[in-house]
Amino acid sequence: MIHLKTVEQINGIRKACHLTADMFNELIPKIKAGMSTYDIDKLFEHYILSHGGKPAWKQEDFPGSVCISINEQVIHGLPSKKRFLHEGDLVSLDVGIDLDGYISDTTHSLLIGKVPEKVRKLKAVTEECLKAGIAACVAGNRISDISNAVYEIAEKNGYGVVYDYCGHGVGLDVHEDPSVPNCPFHGANPRLREGMVLAIEPMINLGTADVEVLKDGWTVVTRDGEVSCHEEHTVAIFADHTEVLTDLDYCGKSVLK
Repeated sequence: MIHLKTVEQINGIRKACHLTADMFNELIPKIKAGMSTYDIDKLFEHYILSHGGKPAWKQEDFPGSVCISINEQVIHGLPSKKRFLHEGDLVSLDVGIDLDGYISDTTHSLLIGKVPEKVRKLKAVTEECLKAGIAACVAGNRISDISNAVYEIAEKNGYGVVYDYCGHGVGLDVHEDPSVPNCPFHGANPRLREGMVLAIEPMINLGTADVEVLKDGWTVVTRDGEVSCHEEHTVAIFADHTEVLTDLDYCGKSVLK
């Protein structure tokens, strides 16, 4: 069932999303080569707790506050004292905050130091896919308009678009209906309506689209070992505009009309 949010609920979700944006603005400059993914997780967890929030993923039994996925890891990478960032890595940080019962969800992929040009291009195209998906996320369109917008850009550049995982509704729970695929699909294709809050999240692979889950039961990796990039924003749909709630520059650039 799709939950259409009230103005009051969107206000609460917006506060959680703005806190998440503030967190990334403060902590991104601190993420550097040599850090363990455990240290990164604790850095974010401390910020969340010290600002009155709760790590949303831990309430879903994930053993960390941040999904930290490096290079061939697509999503759900586990924090570890044994995994370190190295020069040339691409790392995606997927974080959600529960603030007074309202949930945010956003992902930013970071380039650590000097990275290969092909990885730099992958990140740029993934960001372009996200922007295109958000541009299609307006009242009156359908979920497939978002999916097709993402897929067309990635496919044009020769990248694999992950089909086993997708975006989703969010705000009152971590994962809500509807699903928001990043590629063409069959099945339910609801119309976008005022009050929907969605997590739009392209997962784009340098190689093929195929992925698999590691023995830890969480970490999703590319089957061919190529690098993957993940970018995500939470957006709220209104009758006449769509607001990017997790925009890092939410004070000035978060509303599309």
